[in-house]
Amino acid sequence: MRFHKPLAAALAFAAAGSLAACGSDGGKVESGGGAAQSTAPVAKVDRLSGQATSVTLDPGFVAGLTSLKLTPAPVGSAKIENGVATFPITGGNVTYFTPGGPINPYVQGLINHNGSGLSLTGGGTKVELTDFVVDPAKSVLTGKVTANGKVAAESAPLFFLDGRTLKPLQTGAGDTAILEGTTVSLTKEAADLLNKTYNVTALKQFFPVGVAKITVNTK
Repeated sequence: MRFHKPLAAALAFAAAGSLAACGSDGGKVESGGGAAQSTAPVAKVDRLSGQATSVTLDPGFVAGLTSLKLTPAPVGSAKIENGVATFPITGGNVTYFTPGGPINPYVQGLINHNGSGLSLTGGGTKVELTDFVVDPAKSVLTGKVTANGKVAAESAPLFFLDGRTLKPLQTGAGDTAILEGTTVSLTKEAADLLNKTYNVTALKQFFPVGVAKITVNTK
């Protein structure tokens, strides 16, 4: 099956802003008559030095791929173990403000995952989604799209990130910070692309992929 260039172009240029920003509380901030709220960040890392983004894959997503005879596999330094896909963080920055405060979205930055990704193989076609970039303020994960070794899009919106399910910032052992609970789902462009590529119709916009957990070094 051939990769369809018009869909690749749509994937590369489509806007991705249908959901509330990752980390946004989805509400309106009102200061009322109380004291002014601080705009200083709770946590800020200007240069991310490591750790990973992991996604606990939704059973429905895995079952859907199986029914479509699509085989997922890790690419590069990624891993898939016990239903969890893990992608090492290679750079970027992140700033976390007080939820419900005057700064909204309250999680901002870019989180890079160069050299890793996810492949889907079926019907003689192998699509690789790699070099993920998480943009929490825009609720989107973009990535490079390759079909049978040929680049179709250098940077395309692949997954929505719904931060309405995000848990409060956690601190872990060894100077780490953890953002967990963001719901990951397919963009319409990604769903349309995969449907066309593999000659199926089952994948839809907002098709659940899993729940994300981002762990970063704070020093």
